[in-house]
Parts: sequence; C-alpha cells; structure tokens
Amino acid sequence: MDTGSSTGGTGGGGRTDPATEVFLAHRNLLFTVSYEMLGSAADAEDVLQETWLRWSGADRARVREPRAYLVRIATRQSLNRLRTLKRRRESYVGAWLPEPLLTTPDVAEDVELAESVSMALLLVLETLSPTERAVFVLHEAFGFGYGEIAAAVDRTPAAVRQIAHRARRRVEARRPRATVPPGQARAVLESFRQAFETGDVQGLLDVLAPDVVVVGDGGGVKQAVPNPVTGAGKVVRLLLGGLRKVGRAVTGSPTLVNGGPALAIHLDGEFDGVLAARVEGGLITGLYHVRNPEKLTRLGSETPLTLR
Repeated sequence: MDTGSSTGGTGGGGRTDPATEVFLAHRNLLFTVSYEMLGSAADAEDVLQETWLRWSGADRARVREPRAYLVRIATRQSLNRLRTLKRRRESYVGAWLPEPLLTTPDVAEDVELAESVSMALLLVLETLSPTERAVFVLHEAFGFGYGEIAAAVDRTPAAVRQIAHRARRRVEARRPRATVPPGQARAVLESFRQAFETGDVQGLLDVLAPDVVVVGDGGGVKQAVPNPVTGAGKVVRLLLGGLRKVGRAVTGSPTLVNGGPALAIHLDGEFDGVLAARVEGGLITGLYHVRNPEKLTRLGSETPLTLR
C-alpha cells in the first residue's frame, strides 16, 4: 500500500477495505507523531509504511481502540529509528536542523500545533533521550495518558510519569518564550526581508533580538554556517557579508514552514533553500537556514498535520 495516497486496498465495486479506511483516517496523526519524534519527514514516511504493514497483518478483531493501537505501533517504530538516527547525527557535517515542511495557514493559526512542530522546539527535543522524547511528544503535544504511553514505550505508568516530569523540566529550561500572533510574525519577517535584500543595517537591527541565533544546515553538500552564530551585531555582519560574497541576486519570498513564517531563498531566481524564523515579543530570536538539498523535498506541496 502507498500510505501517501488517498486509496488503498479495495473490495468489490472499488470500495476501500475497512483496514485501509481506518489507517487513512489516522494517517495525518501518525505522520505528525512520527515527524515530531524524528524531525525527518522521510523517516516519518518510512515509519508509516512499517506501521501499515503491521496494522494490515494484525488481528484487528481484538483491537478495541484503533487510534491508540496505531499510535503505539508508530511510536515503537519511531523509537527504533530514532536510536539509529541519534548515532547518525553525531557524524553529521555541520549543524543539524529538522527537515522543513511546507504547511497550511491553518497550522499557523493553531498555536498548539504550530508550537509542537516548530523548528525551534524540534531542536530542543533533540536534547532528550529517545524515550524522553517519545513520552514528551505523546503526553504534551497529543494528550495521551500515562497508561497509553506506557504500552507504547514498554515502561510502567509510574515510570512514564517520572520520565514525563523529567523531560518537561528539560524542555521548559530550553524552549523558546511565548510567540506572537501569526500576522505579527509575518509582518516582522517581511521587515527583515526588505532590510536584508536592500542591505539596510539599521533595518535588520530593528527586527533582530539582541540574543538572536542563526543556525545553518548544508549537510556537507552546500555551504552553511558551521556553528550557530549568536548576537544581533554578529548576525547582521554574517548576513550582509554573505550577501556580498555570494555574487548573485539573493531574494526571499514569504512562505509558511512548520507552522511559522519563513522565506524561500532564491539565488538569481533559482530556489536555494529556506530560512525559517522564530518571532518572540515582536523581534526575531531565531533564524534557521536549511540548504541541504536532501531536506528540501517536502517544500513543493503542503503537508497536512494534526494533533487529533
């Protein structure tokens, strides 16, 4: 079965079989769970395929709650894959950023959903162990109870409760401050775009927070900032210095990535990457520049996401 399609196995008369209907009804939820755990759309899609195979071979007559059952399968598959990804990311060239997703305006309007898939929060989740991340995502973002999570991560409910408290403390110590309404965030990024394209130093300083940080991800394929750069002055010098060195016309067109404002960056009209922004208190506190071509494949069409 192609889990990305709107149809699956069919019975007589072209009707979708019940197992496929149930899976497709929860597909977007399963993708969102897997993506929040992995930070990779490609790996999340692989998890969906693995989940479908197990679901199609299960004794579904004994499954009382298909949603919880499917999430449990997806969580276990994501945990297995996350442990492998952790080792792989240790040898990643330069800074690592989540794979950006082109999202619909309704994702940005859903504050809880937008926060849970934001580039900033996904980076914070990278500091957790695989089990801590699974527990945090399932409890904080999706509202699963400790008993349901325990079945997914093979721990007792009491142990899950302790893991959840520990993960929440670690995330709260690092997670970004409260964000601004989507419209205001877009306006701030538009001011940044105009200042950047015209080389307006003061205009950039006016929209960048004093402790703004820039993270670049080229994956060793494209040139990017090797380590995060922090501080408005340093960031302005980095941006305008890079603008001079590139020797090509650099433009940005507004878009929505991971539920937040972003710019699709073009060099002489050719798509080169995406620059996502974190806006807090009317200022940009984070810029996340993804140039790695392997991570730009999901920007051609919108990815449906949901917490329900």
